[in-house]
Amino acid sequence: MAEEQQQETTQGEMEAGGVNCLAYDEAIMAQQDRIQQEIATSIPLVSDRQELSVLQREYAVEDTIYQLKIKVSKPQESCITRFESQISSLFKAVAAKSKLDLVNQGFTEFTIEDFHNTFMDLLELCEKQPGLRELLGSFRDQSVSDYIVVYLRLLTSGYLQREHGFFQHFIEGGRSVKEFCQQEVEPMSKESDHIHIIALAQALNVSILVEYMDRGEGGSVNHHVFPEGSEPRVFLLYRPGHYDILYK
Repeated sequence: MAEEQQQETTQGEMEAGGVNCLAYDEAIMAQQDRIQQEIATSIPLVSDRQELSVLQREYAVEDTIYQLKIKVSKPQESCITRFESQISSLFKAVAAKSKLDLVNQGFTEFTIEDFHNTFMDLLELCEKQPGLRELLGSFRDQSVSDYIVVYLRLLTSGYLQREHGFFQHFIEGGRSVKEFCQQEVEPMSKESDHIHIIALAQALNVSILVEYMDRGEGGSVNHHVFPEGSEPRVFLLYRPGHYDILYK
């Protein structure tokens, strides 16, 4: 009897421990959500154009790696922001056709139509060359921004799956390209990496140069062009977990 009571007590402690662990995990997730909400309400989705020197204030003076790399970047870059409004007719034609490409791949037209329409509406607005305030207002509108991000994620997913034979070699964990897209590309709030940028640049026929400001040793800021060998038209500054647009 005593042994049975001990087993029951041990089992009860394990269950209680499991409940406590679950409650702790939920508390951590709730805290992270609050932090994200605070960031969302205090930081605009698209900033005003800013001098590159603002980055120096974001890192401690003792952070020699980042401080040095910011100084190295200054002669090359004039300022940063988070969007570019130049729209070419070729880009617009590719964007217009992109919905049909996705539908032909098996994406449901009804599901993607609103996202595509919002994307095209924003391109139409950019073509009209509106005032900066109006343009920033559109990019800062959460509903517009979310729809555009969703559509760009779908475009990236579609291209990765069309070219799965090539991209399969870059996917880790034994996942298929489709599984990778479902887990790392299509869901919101997933960070973008090399593979995302390569696919989206090629899907929209836009050449992108990314300056990588990370904690790698040395004072130089490494960069990559996507696709390789092309003439970049969009310039991005990467810092861990974040991209800014650069103006040269």
